[in-house]
Amino acid sequence: MPREARNRGRTIIDGSGRRPDIFFLAVPEHKPAKNRVHLDIKVSKGLPAERVRERQDTEAARLVAAGATIQRRVTEVHGGSHLILQDPEGNEFCVI
Repeated sequence: MPREARNRGRTIIDGSGRRPDIFFLAVPEHKPAKNRVHLDIKVSKGLPAERVRERQDTEAARLVAAGATIQRRVTEVHGGSHLILQDPEGNEFCVI
């Protein structure tokens, strides 16, 4: 990885596969109240495409019960999707 790209993101991976992978990504775009870190929680690793959205929705419901707010679902060109949520302090994160 080139030196200038090394601090753009990090990943925590549960080698046992029982917990979601967590991605820490630097956010390049400008926002008035920009997060210092953008968190992606990958909950659908290894699932067939038809079960991904269900798994994302289940995790989002758990996070909403813990105080998060769903902002929107982003549907990608190739048919994938992810959810953008906010924690109680307004920091955005994604469930992918």
